Amino acid sequence: MDVNEVTRIAARIRAEIARAVVGQDSAVDLLLTALFAGGHVLLEGPPGTAKTLLAQSFARTVGLDYGRIQFTPDLMPGDIIGSNLFNFQTSSFTLTQGPIFCELLLADEINRTPPKTQAALLEAMQERQVTIDGVSHGLSNRFTVVATQNPIEQQGTYPLPEAQLDRFLFKHVLEYPTVDQERAIVAAHGARAGQMDPAELGVTAVADRATIDAAVATVAGVRLTDEVTGYIVDLVRATRESADTDTGASPRAGAMLAVAARARAALDGRDYVIPDDVKVLAVPTLRHRLLLSPAAEIEGRKVDQVLSSLVEQVAAPR
Repeated sequence: MDVNEVTRIAARIRAEIARAVVGQDSAVDLLLTALFAGGHVLLEGPPGTAKTLLAQSFARTVGLDYGRIQFTPDLMPGDIIGSNLFNFQTSSFTLTQGPIFCELLLADEINRTPPKTQAALLEAMQERQVTIDGVSHGLSNRFTVVATQNPIEQQGTYPLPEAQLDRFLFKHVLEYPTVDQERAIVAAHGARAGQMDPAELGVTAVADRATIDAAVATVAGVRLTDEVTGYIVDLVRATRESADTDTGASPRAGAMLAVAARARAALDGRDYVIPDDVKVLAVPTLRHRLLLSPAAEIEGRKVDQVLSSLVEQVAAPR
């Protein structure tokens, strides 16, 4: 597979998702980039902005085994990863796998469960395996988490710790649709009652696991020059040296940004990365990895503002 085929696959996936989801093009692009880069995505937005429907439609189009966990305050780690249950017929313990044993996992409203349960995802997201009673069980190498959270409600929610946030390649903030898009949404879905099903909306699979594996291998071969590598490092280090940040991005963030830039280049039909790939992905890749300094918070500055300013200040290769 070459980069042109990756671009064609992405175009077909976008067209299928558009059957169910109106707008949210930037979210779809980041989901595609994360899929081909082997990363996870955190979607944050108000209720009713199609976060769940987007994840369901995306899973259906790429042909991956789909699982969903609705996170609640009483959810336990064993409800996610599974447990060994005693079988009285065989007088032995049998592994009952949890919903995490899938290829694309929707972690819906992930910030509604306590940190103890959130931590059940840490090993799976980093190493693509889970450990139950001292035994490691491998997950698919395509295992991807698409998590959602609501930024409005604070009561009964538990902010994700920094270690958990660092596992996500992107954090994307969804916005309300435009007037024309909202009219299209009401016209298309205004007569439907209950939860919308992507299958009923005509969304079909246009790829499979073998196709995704081939696309990921193609992305890994996209060229990243020393100049662009240096630019990524300078940008990441600038987040640590800025007076507006208390904690900057880690070296792992730089490595993940490089992989994402390769995927972005392939989606645009190029077998080489340009600085614009890095610039476009810098904010969604780094916004959840920074902690603002007390002075910046007092001044009312936002993480996105600080990052956008750093992107403008750090010199890009020509």
